[in-house]
Amino acid sequence: MADSKEQQARSLLSAAAVRARAGEMLDIGLNGGLTHFTIDLDRMDGVADAVVAVTRRAYPTLDIPFHARWRHFVLGGVDRWARLADAASWADRAARARAEFDLAIVSVLLDAGAGATWRYHDAVTGQGIGRSEGLAIASLDMFASGLFSGDARAPFRVDADVLAKLPLAALTSAFQVSDANPLLGLEGRMDLLRRLGRLVAERAEVFGLHDTPRPGGLFDHIATSANNGTIPAPAILSAVLNQLGPIWPSRLELAGVPLGDCWHHPAIKADDATTGLVPLHKLSQWLSYSLIEPLQRAGLEVTDIDGLTGLAEYRNGGLFVDHEVLRLRDAADAARAHAVDSLLVVEWRALTVALLDRLAGLVRAKLGRTSDTLPLASILEGGTWAAGRAIAFARRPDGAPPLKVISDGTVF
Repeated sequence: MADSKEQQARSLLSAAAVRARAGEMLDIGLNGGLTHFTIDLDRMDGVADAVVAVTRRAYPTLDIPFHARWRHFVLGGVDRWARLADAASWADRAARARAEFDLAIVSVLLDAGAGATWRYHDAVTGQGIGRSEGLAIASLDMFASGLFSGDARAPFRVDADVLAKLPLAALTSAFQVSDANPLLGLEGRMDLLRRLGRLVAERAEVFGLHDTPRPGGLFDHIATSANNGTIPAPAILSAVLNQLGPIWPSRLELAGVPLGDCWHHPAIKADDATTGLVPLHKLSQWLSYSLIEPLQRAGLEVTDIDGLTGLAEYRNGGLFVDHEVLRLRDAADAARAHAVDSLLVVEWRALTVALLDRLAGLVRAKLGRTSDTLPLASILEGGTWAAGRAIAFARRPDGAPPLKVISDGTVF
């Protein structure tokens, strides 16, 4: 029975489980069964129009890349990582891929909500950059300077033993944090990096196949599972969740399996031990999207990109609240701060995933595209994230999301 429960637990470590449970939450909501939200699908067409408008502005030719961390390394039209990587000498394509996995993994783990006031002063442009883009440039600067490397002659790497012992002062300084420039969840981010370092060091059979243990060793682990040079995108997520799962702070476990970004909601029913559980895996999916391009550059073909889901984060979620597809049953909830494990936040995030699937169909119809020519990853980039940010700034001067979530730096 223990094995059976473990298999049930591992079934939640998949994009398919995220999509299925999110769809179930939407069905419950459409039948009026949710505690905190009602749903008005008649307003979805207006959301699709808003997404199409920002997409056409950003990508007039509709040649839209995937929503991935790599987009945030482009500043003022200059792709900073590409410039560094193209100038470096690599032993082979796999060596570059390992470095890109190193960078993506650390950068995404550092990419939780920064708060409205934090800024990163970019030495090249002199700009003060906030939010996700600021965190990205800061993490790239850390990586390029060799902060995570144990070898001064090889800065473009992340060594497990360096991460495991990284001092908080180093991260505080690298993020330019001060009383006047506070960053939300700094300790949570630090803890996550150290946990990553310890885990990678312990799992040399996964992360040290071709090198001393490093997060980038996950490239080799995934590449060895390729079938005729192809990898389905959901398999990337499965590798991320199964190999990196234990780094997440102690939340829910089932049969000894840490479930990561997975939460309780009593409306979700199942006929096994997973009843009442809602997996979302936002950061892990954001990371999985960000690992597609390094795999492609290394010569592998990534298939079933739409097998991954939309991301349950506050820009996509805010899009539906600000456009009033999602309405609070209690308007006073808009002024309250909510814990990430609250039923309100779990409902909001799951509904966001399910509504993104519906929205994708509307956006494709308006742009004359199919799921092959405009995958969900490109709609997110085009797209929903930018439209969510745009309406947030239109509604609120500081661009804050419509709902307040108490973040520990490891969810959003």
